[in-house]
Parts: sequence; structure tokens; C-alpha cells
Amino acid sequence: MPSPIEGKSRYMPGIDGLRALAVLAVIAYHLHPGWAPGGLLGVGIFFVLSGYLITDLLIAEWRREGRLNLKSFWLRRFRRLLPAMLVLLSAVAAWIWLVDRSRLPALQGDFLAALAYVSNWWLVYREVSYFESLGPPSPLGHFWSLAVEEQFYLLWPLLLALGLRLQPRRGWLAGAMLVGAAASAAAMALLYEPGTDPSRIYYGTDTRAFGLLIGAALAVVWPSGKLSTGTSVRVRRIVDSAGTAGLFAVLLMIVRSGQYDAFLYQGGFVLLSLAVAVTVAALAHPSGQLGRILGCQPLRWLGVRSYGIYLWHYPVIVLTGPPSGSDGISLARAALQLTATIGLAALSWKFVEEPIRRRGVKAWGAQLFGRYRKRLPQPDMRWIVSALLILFICASCLGESPQPPTVTNALAEGSEGIAVPAPAPAPQPDQGNGTGTVTEASGPKTDEAAEAVAETAPPVTPEAAPEEEAGTGVTAIGDSVLLGTAAQLEKQLPGIVIDGKVGRQLAQAQEVADRLRSKGKLGSRIIIELGTNGAFSKKQLESLLHSLADARQIVLVNTRVPRPWEGTVNDMLKEASDRFANTTLVDWHAASAGKASFFAADGVHLNAEGAEYYASLLAKAVRKPRSSE
Repeated sequence: MPSPIEGKSRYMPGIDGLRALAVLAVIAYHLHPGWAPGGLLGVGIFFVLSGYLITDLLIAEWRREGRLNLKSFWLRRFRRLLPAMLVLLSAVAAWIWLVDRSRLPALQGDFLAALAYVSNWWLVYREVSYFESLGPPSPLGHFWSLAVEEQFYLLWPLLLALGLRLQPRRGWLAGAMLVGAAASAAAMALLYEPGTDPSRIYYGTDTRAFGLLIGAALAVVWPSGKLSTGTSVRVRRIVDSAGTAGLFAVLLMIVRSGQYDAFLYQGGFVLLSLAVAVTVAALAHPSGQLGRILGCQPLRWLGVRSYGIYLWHYPVIVLTGPPSGSDGISLARAALQLTATIGLAALSWKFVEEPIRRRGVKAWGAQLFGRYRKRLPQPDMRWIVSALLILFICASCLGESPQPPTVTNALAEGSEGIAVPAPAPAPQPDQGNGTGTVTEASGPKTDEAAEAVAETAPPVTPEAAPEEEAGTGVTAIGDSVLLGTAAQLEKQLPGIVIDGKVGRQLAQAQEVADRLRSKGKLGSRIIIELGTNGAFSKKQLESLLHSLADARQIVLVNTRVPRPWEGTVNDMLKEASDRFANTTLVDWHAASAGKASFFAADGVHLNAEGAEYYASLLAKAVRKPRSSE
């Protein structure tokens, strides 16, 4: 919230401090989710802030002028947001063209959606998950939240003007906004299905509007221009206490909640928005102490540049990230990425955002390419730009490791949608091909690698199996990692029934098990290899294991996937294996540590060497009970 240009509104430094905390939480989450598992809630903070500040500005104009100058409002918004975004998009396109131009065609849609401020619906349309994508993430993935806000900026002034004209009373107006917020929150809760990918409701303008509307309702009942410094000590203490409690609740949720918590989608995001609203109310009050604390110089400096920091942080992190499959987090790389992000945002603020905000595009262009160029401190600028370039390149190169050997298994190219810009809807499982066969998904494949499954892991007919079939009575249910090892499993466990499907989630395993049981193909020893494509709920896993209670042995295989849900999946599988007596855990995550040569470039799928090793672990696990009998 930079200082107002025309002096028609009051500057609130504490708001900028809250902006700084929000953007730092988002950065921490994107650098390493373990640092701030609820860091994605920083976007929710921005939504409430935007709803409050924009509505506060518009209502003040209505009271002052008796109308809303929509053309002027939209022009100010575009002047504030669009130039910096265009610079960022140009820089990202140039970087990709120089480093890996083969990705440009796949990212064309992302660039166009960003320009049109419809990135959130573009991602929903393409069924791109915020949480579960295994492919190289788009450096423009964070534009979804900017799209939600810009859609709000376009539509909200029209709705607000209508509301102010029809019912100017504050109580009715705020009540209508809260009803809208309740409807939005209800849509999120009703559409949410535990254990499934929540990206549709996470991206949707309709299911995220409650944060903006809660902030807008606060602006109606708590306008910044009407707040007075001449309040009693008791009132100031109440305001500060409420604001401190709200801020504590926000920080607690950032530290304690996680992206897969059902609580977030069933009311948690609403509670966050309410806590943020209480905090904003305290920060907006001119006599509050909390506003002075959060308005300290370092936080205020970051908050003023928070838009640029948000714009630049994700492309910097994505484009300079470590090779897929790398273990751990490099603190040196993270420090360089953070430094480059803030430096680029500072340059954007000084040379793009602030000049255009104050003087307009034409004046800025004339000054930049005319007289201003003569006054530029050229040596200083060269040092600044050079330093940022060095940081960016260092972050890109830091920790680079040699590429794995040539992958002979087509699945290693990524049958979960690796490097695919627009995965098709997940195909439905086939009805089974009989004992000793690989059951692949029928219908359209999710990518070219999946189409190669039949060629690289062909069904092994019962006639080809040895007389003594070690895999008789063994059934394996999994995703593309299992499919990639099918041929090796058939060799080590002839007679095994393998049912794998590209992109399969654990939520689908119950249906697969029931189908196999009805066809008499569910063995007494069952391998479950799921978790590659995302997390699941504890209830879903326990329900599956209870339904398989009559099995002699269930082998759970944990995962190695360089994505945030890895730890969640592995912890849940470990806990379940300890609780259920007929369950064995194959710790693939530990067994594959330091074995980068087993993996394809995505760090998930296996080459021939890795697949053979993987199959041997599974075969050993299902043979164990047999040898003890």
C-alpha cells in the first residue's frame, strides 16, 4: 500500500507490514513447504487486504463525489499492475528462450492467460493441479491469484455502485456482502472432497471470493477515513488486543496448517479471512500500537514492494530450481533466490511501478528514453544489474548434478504428465486382462509416455510363465511407477496380477480392489503402490486396509517424489503399517536415497536399472511370509 498520490486517502503503514508478512510466507512455502506448511495462506491475506482497501477507496470516493469514476479507477489499477507484469513476462520469456526455448510453445497458453488475467480459470480448464503436478512447474503458475484479484477489480466497482445506489445504509450493505461471502465459502466446502485434488476450489474465483468480500464488508463498517485518533485508552487497548489475537491466529495457521488439511476447505480459509479482517481493523486504526509495530521500516519497505516481490519470486524459484529428484534443500540457493527476488522487485518499483504510478506511461517513457537516460547513474546501475544477473545465474547453477543415464524405459519420461502442458482427463481402468497381465488404462492416454507402456511393459501371458509361479496369488495395484516396473516384476514374480493406471490416486484403489475381487483376481498378498500423484486422507487409507483385512499380507510401498506431499504420504503409510498386523512397509524412499542413477530426469520414474532394483524389493517383501511358513 504505497503512499497515496493525491492525498485523498490515509496511508496506513501497518497494512504494508502485514503485506510483507504475507509475501514472505508465500515465498517460504514455495522455497520449501516444510518451513511454512501453511505459507499458501499468504494469498488469503492478500485477498482480504485487497477487498478492504479497494472498497474503502471506492466508498470514500462515493461519499466525496456522489458517484464512482469507473474509468479513472480501472485506469489507475491497470497503471499500477500491468507495466510491472509486462516487464516480468518479457523477462521470463527471454530467459526461457535463452535457456530452454523448447518449453515456449507449451507455455504460450500461460502467457496469454496471464495477459488476460484469467490464469485461474485457464488452470482449471486444463486440469492443472496446484498441489499435484509432477511436470516442470510453469513459472507463471502464481498468476492465478493475480487473476482472481483483477477479476474482482473489474466487477466489484459495478456491483458496489449498484449497491450504494439502491441501499446506501452501511448495515444492509455489509450484510449483503457477508451473505455473498457465506455463499462462496459454502461452495468451497460443498465442492471439496477429502482425499482428492482440491485445485478447482483453490483456483476458482467463485470459491475464493469470500476473502475479498469479508475485506469489503470490513471497509463498509470500518472505513479508514472515519477512524479517529481521539479514542479512549480502553478502546485502543481493545483494538490492539483484538488485532494481536487475530495476527497470532494467522501466524499459527501459517505454521501449523498444511495444504492437504480438510479443515482449510471446510471453514479454515474462512477463519483465516476473519482473523485477517480483525488484524486489518486494528492496523487501520490511527491510534493503535499494533500498526506502529508492523509499520516498522524493514517491513514497510518490503510491503510497499510486495506486488513486485510476489511477481518475481515464483519465476526466480522455478527457473533456478535444483534438478528434479535432488534431496533436501540448499540454503545457499534459497538465499540467492530470495536476494535476487527482492533485488528485482526493488528495481521494478524504482524504475517501473512508482514512476508510472505517479506520472503515467507516456511521461515515464519519455523520461526513460529521453532526458532521464542522461541523468541515470550509469556506473551504479551497471553494478546493480550485474550483481542481480550473477545472483540469478548462481542460483541456477548451484547444486547442478549430472543428468541420469539414458532412460530405456519409456515410463521414465513421465507417465504422470511430465512436461505435458495440458493433460487429458484421467482415463478409466481397464476391466483386467487375466492372471499375469498388466492392466493398463483404456481410452485416451494422459501423454505420449503412457502410450508407450504397452510397448515397454507388454503383457506376459500365462504360457510364458515358469512352471513354478512365485507370483501366484499376488496382486499389485499402483500407478505409472508400478507400470514402469511391470516387466521386471513379471520376471521375479511370474503369475502376478498387475493393475496399474497412469495418474492413479489412492482414493481410486478401493474401486480397483472391488473390481478385481469380483473377477476372482484379487490375491491373498496385495501390493499397494500409490502416493506418487498426491496425498490422501487417513480415513481413505484405513478404509482400504479394513476392506482388505482378510488378505494374508498387504505390502505398502512408500514414495520418492520431489513434491510437497512426499512426507505426508510416507508418514501416513508408516503409521498404517505399524497399526495393521497384516501390513508390511517397503521403504522405497530410504532404499533409493543417493541412487540418482536409478531415476529419470523427473526424479520419480525409473530406468531399467532402477526398475529392476525396485522390483527386487517388492518381490523380497512378498516372499518373506512364504519362507517363514
